[in-house]
Amino acid sequence: MKAIYLDNAATTKIDFDVLELMNLSMQENFGNPSSIHQIGRKAKTAVETARKNIAKHFNVTASEIVFTAGGTEADNLVLNNAVLNLGVRRIITSKIEHHAILHTCEFLKKMYNIDVEYVKVNEFGDIDFKHLEFLLSKNEAKTLVSLMFINNEIGNILNVNEVVVLCKQYNALFHSDTVQAIGHYNLDLKKTQIDFIAASAHKFHGPKGVGFAYFKKGFGVLPMFYGGDQERGARSSTENVHSILGMEKALEIASDNILIDKENLINLKQYFISELKKISNGIRFNGVSSDLEKSSYTILSVRFPVNNDMLLFSLDMLGVAVSGGSACQSGSNKGSHVLSEILLDKEADKTSIRFSFSKFTTIEEIDFTVAKLRELL
Repeated sequence: MKAIYLDNAATTKIDFDVLELMNLSMQENFGNPSSIHQIGRKAKTAVETARKNIAKHFNVTASEIVFTAGGTEADNLVLNNAVLNLGVRRIITSKIEHHAILHTCEFLKKMYNIDVEYVKVNEFGDIDFKHLEFLLSKNEAKTLVSLMFINNEIGNILNVNEVVVLCKQYNALFHSDTVQAIGHYNLDLKKTQIDFIAASAHKFHGPKGVGFAYFKKGFGVLPMFYGGDQERGARSSTENVHSILGMEKALEIASDNILIDKENLINLKQYFISELKKISNGIRFNGVSSDLEKSSYTILSVRFPVNNDMLLFSLDMLGVAVSGGSACQSGSNKGSHVLSEILLDKEADKTSIRFSFSKFTTIEEIDFTVAKLRELL
């Protein structure tokens, strides 16, 4: 049975060229970047070259990039620094953020008595900008706004430029979890002046366990844990050299092919939507998931007109890998906090599945999936 992988918002298949480069690095560039001998200096040079090349993709300097173990650590590093280092006393976020944000905000509130406020979202999962402005205007406490670029469950794209304008107007800092955007959408941080972002390599065909945080120049970075002086003191731990190089390669490949990949995946998503509509008039799309301009071309969140707890399992048994929501929640009995927030109880009780695509997804795989869904429904 051929496996069909439609859960790319959870993680992506590593690109072959990335694997090849990482394998070579592990064999030939195995030194500790903190060592002063030639082998260590070679590894250090490779890491710093990767940092410069990654920074160029975002039109920033290498000193503004901090390598981490992934997007969750990057989010935590930003939020903790905002409170412990930059004097932030209030965080504005939404209730449909990734748990890397929501749970960290809850922790900071409990430990440091930080005010956490939630901007309203409508029934489609879009931010209420009037409410955001109200929240920003009502309190002069130093504030960080944390809103994700692309929602990992429903694919909604945030108007980050509008958030930037409001944050500048009210002297607030802006952090965005860009994990679902990097490698799929171009982001020039000189033009779109977000103060902090988080990224993870395994979302754009790189290795797991590596990512980075961007801190705009001028913001110092305190480490969350101690033991060394790596990453200019921002993150103690021997650098994951081969994974950092793999992330650099994956980002290079994604950036070089971003236009053709985008066009192909928009066509594939549009085709999938049209085929799903033929199965049942009762099929709906969560958020603005079916809007090809307002949502990510890699994510489609589908709500079926039934409550079938076995649908996800049945697809898996047929070789189709998908997600019922965020893959970070897989194995949990909890439903999607995103769908619970934006849907009425009656609709939230219906079975929703997140299908997510990559450059490796084919029309034939979509046809197979649609055929199996038609049988199961």
